[in-house]
This record gives sequence, C-alpha cells and structure tokens, in this order.
Amino acid sequence: MTTPAAHRAIDAIWKIESPRIIASIVRLVRDVGLAEELAQDALVAALEQWPSEGVPKNPGAWLTQTARHRAVDRIRRERMAGRKLEALGQDMEGLLESADDALIDALDDDIGDDMLRLIFTACHPVLSEEARVALTLRLIGGLSTDEIARAFLVAEATIAQRIVRAKRSLADPQVVYEVPRGDDLMERLAAVLRVIYLIFNEGYAATAGNDWMRPSLCEDALRLGRMLAQLMPQEAEVHGLIALMEIQASRTAARLDRDGQPVLLLDQDRRRWDRLLIGRGLAALERAARLGGHTGSYTLQAAIAACHARAIRGEDTDWKRIAELYGELVEVTPSPVVELNRAVAVSMAEGPAAGLAILQTLLDEPLLRDYHLLPSVQGDLLYRLGRLGDAREAFLRAAAMTRNEREKTLLTHRADACLIA
Repeated sequence: MTTPAAHRAIDAIWKIESPRIIASIVRLVRDVGLAEELAQDALVAALEQWPSEGVPKNPGAWLTQTARHRAVDRIRRERMAGRKLEALGQDMEGLLESADDALIDALDDDIGDDMLRLIFTACHPVLSEEARVALTLRLIGGLSTDEIARAFLVAEATIAQRIVRAKRSLADPQVVYEVPRGDDLMERLAAVLRVIYLIFNEGYAATAGNDWMRPSLCEDALRLGRMLAQLMPQEAEVHGLIALMEIQASRTAARLDRDGQPVLLLDQDRRRWDRLLIGRGLAALERAARLGGHTGSYTLQAAIAACHARAIRGEDTDWKRIAELYGELVEVTPSPVVELNRAVAVSMAEGPAAGLAILQTLLDEPLLRDYHLLPSVQGDLLYRLGRLGDAREAFLRAAAMTRNEREKTLLTHRADACLIA
C-alpha cells in the first residue's frame, strides 16, 4: 500500500475507532488527558508501521492493544519512579503482568460498555454540565471543537477552553475518577442523555464536509441509548430519547436522492422509511408515557417525530398538534432553536404569515447570529408568501453560512428557484 493510501485508510479507521480506544484506556489510567495521549501514541505507531507492513486485519484491535501496552509501560515507569498508584485499585497488579482482555475486563462494572461507561465517568459533578457535555462529545462522539460549538451555538474558542479546563479539573488528584453507581448515576443522567442526543444530531445533520449525514454516529448514539435503557429501565426520558432517535433514524434511506443530495422532509418518499424503526420508536414513546414522561424534553420531541411518522403522506401531517407540542417544549426547554422550529410548525398549521411573525422575534437573537437555519426558514416562509426576491436573499445568506457542502448546494438551488418561480 502506498503511503498516501495508507494514511487515508488510517485516518478513516481513526475517526471510527478513536472513541472506543480512549474509552478502553481510561479504564486503565483513570485520566482522560493521558488516555487521549496514549491513543495518539498508538496512532503514531500505525502511521509509522502500516504504510510498509500493511493495514492489519483488525485495525481497531491493533490500535487498542498498542495503546494498552503503552499505558502499562507508562504505569510501570511511574511505579519505578515511586509515584503513588492507589487510585488505580488493587487489580492493577494483575494488569502490570498482562494487558490481555480477560484481566482488563476485571475492571468492569455494571454498566458493561466502555463508551457508555466513559460518558458516565466523564460527566463528573466537579464539572459544570456544559463542560461535561463538551468533553464527552469530544472524547466519545469524536466531534471536533467546531462541531461541538455549533451544538452549543457558541464560539469555537469557548468550547476549546471548556474542554481544556475539564481535563485539567479531572486530572486533579483530589477528584475521584471512577464509574458512578446507584444514586450517583441519576445525578449524571441529564448530561449523559444530552451527550447521546448531540452525538445523534451530528450524525443526522453533519456540521461540515461533503456528506449530509454521518450514519456511524447515529448508530453509536442508538446503541448507547439502547444500553442505557437496559441499565435504567424505569427512567421515562431515557425511553423518550430512544423513541426520538429511532423515529428520526427511520428516515435515513429517504433523506438523500440517488445523487446524494438532501431531500426535505415533506418531499421524502415515505415508502422508504424504515417501519421497523418507527415501530420501535413508537413503542419506546408509549413506554415513556407510561412511566410519566409526558413533559420531558426528549419525550416531547419524540411525540413530534411520531406525528410525522404516523402520516402516510406529507399533507396528512397533524401540524396543529405539532405546533401545540412545540409550545409545550418551549415551556420545558426555553431555546431560540425550539422557538424557530415552533415557527415552522405554526406556519404549516396557520399559514406562513403566522410563522414569519414568530420568526421576526428571533432575528436579533445573539445565539442565532451564525445559525444558518434561521435565514433558511426565513427564505422558505418568504417564498411561500410570494416574496421571491427577499426569499432568494435569505436562501443565499443561509448557503453562505453553512459549511456542509450538500446543504450549501440545496440552499443555492432553492435560491435559484426563486428566479424562475
């Protein structure tokens, strides 16, 4: 394999495997920053060896094992230097003798999954919720600081600072870095749900690049959500989040045309929606309702998604009910993004003028200043009102703001359509 080809392969593998590698190594070293450093060491080793030796049959396992050996070597050196190792626990003696999976599994707990375990562990109460979520999205979601910044609607530098401070806080010797149990799980649940939700969102609509979706992130989020439901089966919002993700994921095959271009919700061929995923989502929504999840944020969003899923045709959608649900969601989770979505629903239920009246109140909202969906929605409402010149300007502003090439193309086409309508 040529060096450029090997590097491309390594880059692709790293994007998929790095969260799992870091999650595995954290169990050994109990230090997020150090685990990330050791995983990077394994990546360097791959860059040195694979171009000449070839990519191994199981590259993820190769990277993980390399990082584990580096971790054990690091621990040995620190031990010889006389550093304290009490925080690593009694099982570390065995790990110093062998780094095989059986012994590493001795550190297991009742969570049962490295990535979910790391999410709960990194969502430490010593950190603010914003810092917990940002750090975990970086480590587990593999999201860049730029992508996380979009999720929070803040500057990229702000997110970078949060992540650095979070790692520094967790590295403090006085911070007990361990998997929470019992009531401590509940204390961290809100942050964990938010992390899984935002990982799914980035997979469903990628911030940047040539692909509109990143299905592997959606799959990771769904897997983590399903495992979380097994761990905490009586928590309504866990099932609400699963319902939301299952129903949203059901549209995947219909969201792109044959050329890979985005297809808007009302234009999608609903015969291509995955009825199995819809069924699972509706069942999860029913369970959330039975557990008392009528007013939770994720359950409300799932109920909105269910309205779409139940409509055989786009024109059958119960927009009045969706608008009502967005009204409830604004009360539970006040947010300009939720209000923007409510504007869309109201425009469908009562007409574009009603939606535009809501949108006008958001034009000076600082959090939406760089949010491309604001001018995108504005363009749609103006187009429906016949104000084609204003609509075109709004679509072009939205196209200039997004950094996802597929979405940019879609918005540019919508702007061009204003010239011939």
